[in-house]
Amino acid sequence: MKIVLTYLLALVLFLAMDLVWLGYVAKDFYLSRMGAIMLDRPKMGIAVLFYTVYVIGLMVFVITPALAGGNWQTAALNGALFGFFTYLTYDATAYAVLKNYDPLVAVIDTAWGSFLAAAVSASTVALIHLFGPKG
Repeated sequence: MKIVLTYLLALVLFLAMDLVWLGYVAKDFYLSRMGAIMLDRPKMGIAVLFYTVYVIGLMVFVITPALAGGNWQTAALNGALFGFFTYLTYDATAYAVLKNYDPLVAVIDTAWGSFLAAAVSASTVALIHLFGPKG
């Protein structure tokens, strides 16, 4: 049960933070630099798949190991690395193969992914240690 609660917490944190980033903070940035290649409406099924699987990745490679033998600082560092490598994979590939993919988008998006994964991982571990079920 603890693993399910931990996953749901991480998923809610990830969705909330990414929604604020994509919907408010960086919305105009992405629209101004990627508007020509963006769909009018995102493919929600693919978005759900991404969020579901990405947070599973955070659970397997960052959050669960930090809960087992680390702390929120370990989760933050490993989350940042996980976010950096995964977001860079997308952004570098997009920049390498798509016409007019903005290199500034690649840099900002990779930085965001690094921060997001670090913040979600650290917050999840800290909150589970403080308030979560024991055992």
